[in-house]
Amino acid sequence: MNEDIRRRDRSLIRGLIEALPEGVLVIDRNDRIIGANAAAHAILPGLQPEGSLARSLRSPDVLDSVDRVRSSARAERVFWAEKVPVERLFEVSIAPLGSDEFESALILSLHDLSEARRLERMRVDFVANASHELRTPLASLLGFVETLQGPARDDEAARSKFLTIMREQAQRMSRLVDDLLSLSRIEQHLHVRPNTPVDLVGILRHIADTLSPMAYDKNVTLKIEAPPSVIVAGDRDELLRVAENLIENAIKYGAADAMTANKDVDIVIRVNGPQAHLSVRDYGPGIAPEHLPRLTERFYRVDAGQSRAKGGTGLGLAIVKHIVARHGGRMNIESKLGEGACFSVILPPFEN
Repeated sequence: MNEDIRRRDRSLIRGLIEALPEGVLVIDRNDRIIGANAAAHAILPGLQPEGSLARSLRSPDVLDSVDRVRSSARAERVFWAEKVPVERLFEVSIAPLGSDEFESALILSLHDLSEARRLERMRVDFVANASHELRTPLASLLGFVETLQGPARDDEAARSKFLTIMREQAQRMSRLVDDLLSLSRIEQHLHVRPNTPVDLVGILRHIADTLSPMAYDKNVTLKIEAPPSVIVAGDRDELLRVAENLIENAIKYGAADAMTANKDVDIVIRVNGPQAHLSVRDYGPGIAPEHLPRLTERFYRVDAGQSRAKGGTGLGLAIVKHIVARHGGRMNIESKLGEGACFSVILPPFEN
């Protein structure tokens, strides 16, 4: 009879921990693993039933906490961090099982804090970067205002020069604030897929016409290859922003480079099956491979000084990435040093 009760209790415990979304382990008085759910096996691939906890979870802090909980019969929480294969952080809750059948058994739950920690780092970095981007033009404006109120009060030439610089710095802050607001609005609606029919070719030609004066000033030629019309599901204003950012970047940072012989920017729209492919290619200096994975991060710049000098906020590609994600599309970046760069966007079709 006792053996039947023991099997029933073990089956009940296995059923309970398997139903939990977080990783859960049960260990006996000898620290042998007598229960583990699928989530625990996913976290600890080397987990062996009836194996030693120390062999599966190599954390002195956790093992010391297990000993303390067993001695005091009081629950504890401890943090366990992993560096490889990827950096992860877990909060491990350890408590007595409270079963007469499993005397001195403990239950360990593994709460993954990795994503929360990553988001917190992103938030801190974002605030720090935004503050830094605004601090420089603000300091410049304040300095010029003090100068105009003091030594340069009656110097008309200096006043004209300083006011021009102040206007440039104010415009820089305005662009940054506009980009931050755009990014915020896109993120708020990231889960809502737009499904309005939009002619991608019409958008492309409109932006090319808008940017043609900039291209002309920099001796850049915009070449468009596209069918008469390609209809996709989207938000027109957001897709205008995508085309504008990609083409403007190709002009400013690729084709207009002083060392670039080929001043063309190739803008191509193709239909591949139901999907529309937009690519913008320049033949400029290219981008080193170590920068490619980070290009769509907020405020990330390959050359911060050059970007600021050309009016960049460091948010353009982050905005493009979020817009494309909201539209259910994909974005690819290909580049080799000395061979230019190609930015591609793949968008789903419009469906009635």
